[in-house]
Amino acid sequence: MQSFVRKIEVDLAAQRLDLLETDASGRTSRIASYPVSTSGFGVGSEEGSLKTPLGRFEIAERIGEGAPLGAVFKSREWTGQVAPFSDRDNPEDLVLTRILWLHGLDPDNANTRERYIYIHGTNHEETIGQPCSHGCVRMRNADMSELFGQVPQGTPVSIA
Repeated sequence: MQSFVRKIEVDLAAQRLDLLETDASGRTSRIASYPVSTSGFGVGSEEGSLKTPLGRFEIAERIGEGAPLGAVFKSREWTGQVAPFSDRDNPEDLVLTRILWLHGLDPDNANTRERYIYIHGTNHEETIGQPCSHGCVRMRNADMSELFGQVPQGTPVSIA
C-alpha cells in the first residue's frame, strides 16, 4: 500500500513546476522543482487561444515511456526521430521525450484534454524559464524524463 500522495504544482509567475509529496501523517514536502515555460500568449482555456489553462487537472495519460531523450512525438506517437534539445533555427514547437496529457477538472478548464495541453519536453530548452510556449508546460528533456518516472496516471496537477 502506498503511504504517500504526489501532486504537481505549476507556478506561472515563477515559471516553475514543483513535485510535492504528502506522507501518511499529512506532512507535505517538495521532492523536486523544475524550471518550465508556459504560454507566451497568457492564461486561458479558450479553444485555439494557445494559452495555458488555470486550475485543477489530473494526468490523463502518460506517453513515451522508454523512448530516448529528444524523441519527437506527433499526434502522441513517437516518429522514430530524435531532435536536438536547443534548436534556435527551427521555429516549430516540437513535443519531445515524454508527454503527460492533462485533463481539466474545473468547469473553466474542462476542454484541456481536447486542446491537447501537455507537460512535455522541448526542442527550445534555451527558453525554459520564460513564458513562450503555445499553451503547454514545456520542460527540459532530462527534467521531463525524471518527472515522468515519478508520477502515475491520475496524479493531481494544479496550475496557478
